[in-house]
Amino acid sequence: MRSLFFILALFMGASLEAQNKEDIWKQLSKVTYKKEYDALMGFKVDKPVFGESVRLLENKEIVIRGYIIPTDGYKSHKEFVFSAYPFSMCFFCGGAGPETVMEVEAIEAIKYTVEPITIKGILKLNDKDINRLMFKLVQAQFVKS
Repeated sequence: MRSLFFILALFMGASLEAQNKEDIWKQLSKVTYKKEYDALMGFKVDKPVFGESVRLLENKEIVIRGYIIPTDGYKSHKEFVFSAYPFSMCFFCGGAGPETVMEVEAIEAIKYTVEPITIKGILKLNDKDINRLMFKLVQAQFVKS
């Protein structure tokens, strides 16, 4: 009986951890937008307004599962765009919103794959620079799934 309880607890813990990795994208989607004049652009642009649950994640380590997106600006295996969705469905293809992608700066190179991977790092929020993505993961590391 004790071993059955242990196995059940272990399974529930692993399941909860996997669910939390998926839920982080859901949590990051708590963003609204406000129109604000941008002097450099010369017109009003949409600026993100982060919900409370998103602001609570700022400067915290998060673990997140997603896809490496190859872009023209792909610099190295240490700097890349990470998405909740595969390339064919991602923000850059018009299939999702800007809250589903983030810039990543990894400590060590992370090998490109079309399969989903899990990474962890410190989340930074951007509501100032419209030429950057609104989320950035710094000090990122690959997490073995």
